Amino acid sequence: MPLATHVFPALFVFLWATGFIGARYAMPWAEPFTFLSARFFIAFALLGLLTRFIATKPWTRQGALHAMIAGVLMHGFYLGGVFWAVRNGMPAGLSALLIGLQPLVTAFIAVPVLGETVGRRHWIGLVAGLIGVTMVLAPNIDASVNDVTMATFTATCIAVLGMTIGTIWQKRFVSDLDLVSGTMFQYLGAAFLVTAFALALETGHVIWSLELILAMAWLVFVLSIGAIFVLMYMIREGEVSRVATLFYLVPAVTAVIAWYLFDETLTLFQICGMVLTCAGVALATRRVTSKP
Repeated sequence: MPLATHVFPALFVFLWATGFIGARYAMPWAEPFTFLSARFFIAFALLGLLTRFIATKPWTRQGALHAMIAGVLMHGFYLGGVFWAVRNGMPAGLSALLIGLQPLVTAFIAVPVLGETVGRRHWIGLVAGLIGVTMVLAPNIDASVNDVTMATFTATCIAVLGMTIGTIWQKRFVSDLDLVSGTMFQYLGAAFLVTAFALALETGHVIWSLELILAMAWLVFVLSIGAIFVLMYMIREGEVSRVATLFYLVPAVTAVIAWYLFDETLTLFQICGMVLTCAGVALATRRVTSKP
């Protein structure tokens, strides 16, 4: 347990950050909802196959339904909203900045719904983290708002609310399911949602390429299974508001990976933002041990 407590947050942030790199490789070759539909159904099938070989807890229809609802929110609305908005003209930097509001929104909702205690130190850390994220993303945000439409803005806001409500739903209603079964039903619910959007809004055209196949493999095995298992474990074992704060670190890690892979610029201003973000997350997630 102590090892997981220390290793899993850093592992999750790194894995989650690579998801944006994978999406960058995949999006030129497939429409967003079509791609996500295939990704979720493949993940569901792999996890279903895994349940054949490992012991899992018995699940009920009610538990499966709650997991599917969490999946619709956490994967369907979140990823679907982000992918669709960026595909339809929302600047990626502005989209990431709006997504950065998610830890703050989660903290506000977790207090009355889950009865979590969010103290002054936590709030200061959340605000500091958001300022740091803004500094990291600032050079990549298009100053013009001409490309932002009400539709893309709304889709991004829906993505924020989807991940926020989904994590709270997961904590409150799906904690009794084991990680494999719970995640399997999450992807089933998400797959139904994005497939409906794909049939309604897209052509289903896919250009098969090595980049698309490798991106799909990475996003399924590393993100949809690896990173999500880590996230579900942290939600089950900890406070949702503290877990959500880790999302602040994702833009900074993504910027470093993009600098290494794509030779994107990384300024001193951005590095200062990363330091501020890390300090804010450390402040918001540090547990105060009471003296006897």
